[in-house]
Amino acid sequence: MAKPGFLRHVFTMGGLTAVSRVLGLVREMMQSRLIGAGVEQSAFTLAFAIPNMARKLFGEGALTAAFVPVFKGELETVGIEKAARLARAVVTMMILMVGAMVSIALAVTFFASFHPPQSADPYRWALTCKLVGILLPYMLAICAAAFGMGVLNALGHFKAAGFMPAFLNILWICALAVLCLFPGLSVSNRIVFVAGAILVGGFSQMVFMFVCMARAGVSPMPLFSGWGGEKVRLVWRNTAIAALGAGAIQVNYALDQLLGQLAAPWAASVIGYAERLMDLPLGVIGVAFGTVLLPTFAGFFAKNDFEGARGALLSSIKNLLFLMLPAAAGLFVLAPDVTSAIYEGGAFDSEATLRVSRALAVYAIGLGFFGIQKSFVPWFQSQNDMKTPLRVTVWTVLLNASLNIAAVIFLPQEWRHVGLAASTTFCAAVGSAALLAAAYRRNGSLGLTAIAGDIAKILFAAVMMAFAVNYLKPLIAKVIDNGYISLAIIMTVGAVVYASLALLLGVGFRRRQRAAAKR
Repeated sequence: MAKPGFLRHVFTMGGLTAVSRVLGLVREMMQSRLIGAGVEQSAFTLAFAIPNMARKLFGEGALTAAFVPVFKGELETVGIEKAARLARAVVTMMILMVGAMVSIALAVTFFASFHPPQSADPYRWALTCKLVGILLPYMLAICAAAFGMGVLNALGHFKAAGFMPAFLNILWICALAVLCLFPGLSVSNRIVFVAGAILVGGFSQMVFMFVCMARAGVSPMPLFSGWGGEKVRLVWRNTAIAALGAGAIQVNYALDQLLGQLAAPWAASVIGYAERLMDLPLGVIGVAFGTVLLPTFAGFFAKNDFEGARGALLSSIKNLLFLMLPAAAGLFVLAPDVTSAIYEGGAFDSEATLRVSRALAVYAIGLGFFGIQKSFVPWFQSQNDMKTPLRVTVWTVLLNASLNIAAVIFLPQEWRHVGLAASTTFCAAVGSAALLAAAYRRNGSLGLTAIAGDIAKILFAAVMMAFAVNYLKPLIAKVIDNGYISLAIIMTVGAVVYASLALLLGVGFRRRQRAAAKR
């Protein structure tokens, strides 16, 4: 059965992530008004994607997925001292590799800034190169910080790891607050100032993580011995496999950005705004489960406790969908209202609200599938099986790329970005089904039929809530003219409707936790 503290850790991670996401919403509200959804924001989105790509490859993505199961196995079998030496050797190698990549990339960016393509807009090209140059060193800091998060999560120190992202958001908000004092500053100078603040925030995160690692018994000091050890080689071998999958995702993301630029001048920034709204429930709920599940599964499999791992999987799927499906239904119905309340104002006009809300509604449909993927991928990674998620990723990436190209070619300009979002959602559904089938082939029955009834009840309650919200929304808007207040009321009403239906149907967060433990 699942460890008693498993869901407690999920709540801890989810709560701290929620703090960061709320700060992120404040940040987005300020940035949308100060920067808008034009060329400058698109250039920033593209530049910021580069260090995020490296973070997902070398930080909280492939390297962490490969490292945590091996590190957890060392903790369970030989103790903290040898596990700490493994962590020090791996992080030293990672910093040196990423540092070399940053140096080369800076040189390439400097050269490219003086040699723009003939078809490129000189202003956009120059601004993008400038932002890339500022944000590239952030790659090194955030990769080291993300690795520190993996170490702390494996040790069960979820609070420090969960709070780390708030560092960046706090400094980002402070930078935007400073910009409010200089209304005459150009948009390009504003976004450059923001990029500088992000760089400072990244190194603050790295220092914070290293201090927390040291206090937890794992020194962050460099270690130049043991690089050829069996466990180190296993980490990097699994990292290479996982990195192919993460790299495929990032190539697909870069293609999405490129196609967004081709779809319409504003499409990349609009999709970025919609994704960040979708990331609020996905980050608080899906990421919390995914983060806690990797070390949890790894601990069970290190002790050959398959029943415990299966119990944790069943509990996570039920509880994740209990929270994720109503969030998806609410976002689908309230997409225009949420977008307007958070973003609209200043440089962000009603037309941008309409465009973002269309993409957001489509993304909302896929929230449950995105969450399920975050539960199933750690299932394979914790068994040191990186190839299965890789195969699923490659096929879904190819499918997504094909659908995206078709959307840009065949859809009207105002709907191309919606086609890109729909492709992402559809591929998440396909990927979830493929991972589920692969898990059955690898491990046999997972017992999912036992929770099918509960999932059907959750889905019914979420759909009924969406109908109720859609019916009551115009009635409340007639009575209350303030958009923020009416949105808060309708969200509260929706939550009450969903909770009442869940209670009536006999489903609930704690009830299902006990049921999973009994099974």
